[in-house]
Amino acid sequence: MLHLTDAQIDELIGFEQAIPALENAFRQLARGAAAVQRRVRTGAGATKLSTLGAVLCDADMAGAKVYTTIRGQFNFMIVLFRASDGQCLATLDANAITRLRTAATTVLAVRRLARAGARTAAIFGTGVQGRAHAHALATFTGLETLRIVGVEGDAALAHALNDAHGARGVAASAVSAAHAIDGAEVIVTATRATAPLFDGRALMPGALVAAIGSSLPHAREVDDITLARASRIVVELRDQAREEAGDLVLAAPGIVDWPNVAELGDVLENDALSRQRDDEIIVYKAVGIGLQDVALAALAYRAFVERTR
Repeated sequence: MLHLTDAQIDELIGFEQAIPALENAFRQLARGAAAVQRRVRTGAGATKLSTLGAVLCDADMAGAKVYTTIRGQFNFMIVLFRASDGQCLATLDANAITRLRTAATTVLAVRRLARAGARTAAIFGTGVQGRAHAHALATFTGLETLRIVGVEGDAALAHALNDAHGARGVAASAVSAAHAIDGAEVIVTATRATAPLFDGRALMPGALVAAIGSSLPHAREVDDITLARASRIVVELRDQAREEAGDLVLAAPGIVDWPNVAELGDVLENDALSRQRDDEIIVYKAVGIGLQDVALAALAYRAFVERTR
């Protein structure tokens, strides 16, 4: 049976392929042509085991991601099946896919939900996801000014962004949290924070906040003021967000109107659920769902098969 390593996956697929593949997967979910298995966590001692998965009918793929969490460190693996006959096609390392799918999905959210002509972004976090988001947004959106906020590594990330994207007009700098928020049209939070990173009163009208740092119900990156000011809250999967999205779960009663929380697939399919005014604040809260993992595992598997024919 085939096994693809993280290094192989990085050679086979990148953001250019992942973004349209994920858009198609979310649209299929909205149309009822896909199903998602919500995350299940099981723990004993210092080890936590988590599983999540999906069935993608149009792609004829089904799969599950399984991973361990030990002292805050993750190790991911995906098992991929052909949906029509159940044949196990491949196993894949999934650290690369996890990094790729999260930032690629945020690109979709920014394209759909940011105000027209948005040019300035604040990015909180300089770890794996902070770096992936910064490079993805610099390459695949119209954002040109990137303000980096981090406990460490912020200057190094800004320097790397300028080296990689400066020729195309992108300018990055390391700044304080207060400076980052001032006038930022897109705010991405990709941290391990357990308490809000900024005061929601400082958000400019029309800001899009993409909170992607945590899938734990006891951790949050945005405050109640941000949520209360938002005209729309968007998640990947409502049922999973109700269990895991600490930013929303920890909100004061009445702030999050769950029946009106939109799913990203529906937002992509329905113009009425996307941005309606330049001045409305929108929150996109991500926790990561199996649909993304299986969609990119299928993409990498097919790319490998095509390359080896």
